[in-house]
Amino acid sequence: MLDLEASPEHMTRSTTRHVEHMLLVAEPYFKSMETARRYHRLAVELGIPQVSIVANKVRDDETNVVAEFSEQHSMAILHTIPFDPAFAVAERLGVAPYDHAPHGPGVAAIRNLAEELQA
Repeated sequence: MLDLEASPEHMTRSTTRHVEHMLLVAEPYFKSMETARRYHRLAVELGIPQVSIVANKVRDDETNVVAEFSEQHSMAILHTIPFDPAFAVAERLGVAPYDHAPHGPGVAAIRNLAEELQA
């Protein structure tokens, strides 16, 4: 797994030739979802076999927004990470959310995503 900065440059330099599954993290805001859409299209054009969306920081009333946008653009949502205020607290404290709130809803969702990817 590799977390890359928000730039398509790495994708256009053949660094993705061994990628089997690309996860694109998108927040429920137009600019973020539109960026995920552009990366999704590029990843498909580069021949990455599986490209999925992970919806991040999603509040209950935003679930449909992400789902509708993804469906309109033929993007599959693999998993949804709910908005969790504990993440912001962990960031301010300089610790990982897993260490700060290991039983919170955000950490539980990430744990479920990791298990799903390993299966």
